[in-house]
Amino acid sequence: MKDLLEQIRTCDHCKSYLELGPRPVLAASSESKILIIGQAPGRRVHESGIAWDDPSGDRLRDWMGVTKAQFYNPALIALIPMGFCYPGKGKSGDLPPRKECAPKWHPSLLSDMKKVELTILIGAYAQAYYLPGSARQTLTQRIQGFEEFLPENFVLPHPSPRNNIWISKNPWFQELLIPRLQERVRNIMPHPDPIRPE
Repeated sequence: MKDLLEQIRTCDHCKSYLELGPRPVLAASSESKILIIGQAPGRRVHESGIAWDDPSGDRLRDWMGVTKAQFYNPALIALIPMGFCYPGKGKSGDLPPRKECAPKWHPSLLSDMKKVELTILIGAYAQAYYLPGSARQTLTQRIQGFEEFLPENFVLPHPSPRNNIWISKNPWFQELLIPRLQERVRNIMPHPDPIRPE
């Protein structure tokens, strides 16, 4: 896994398409128990080199009910986007993730991650790729039918502030899905050792 991660972090396969150049951002371990597959790094993450280091990450951690320390511990949680590099700015938001990354690198990564108990698929790109049978559904339909993909997969909208309108229009998401997600995550996370009396 260490060698594989190094190969990915030095990958420049798509450099001619990337306006800010290649800077693959991911975190993973052969011990990871939860796998988060998102879209692609935004500009802020490109600059920091830390996955989900932005308001979207704050909301995602809140949805999952995890601390930053848990979230950034690869032995607990792997952070693997569909495209590892910032794809650049489009007409309305960032460009889609580069299509080369997932087929080039995901199979090798996933084959080394045999302890994953839950994969969280965030946004339409990850869901269309990993749940091809649901490709004709809208994002809302997939999320409403989230139980169809359990227990291996959990589908979420992107936690970006750009989705505030969708979240406000669909109160069932916060009321029904988030508690189920947090329960699933709690059941996977190792319990802290009890405090022993002196």
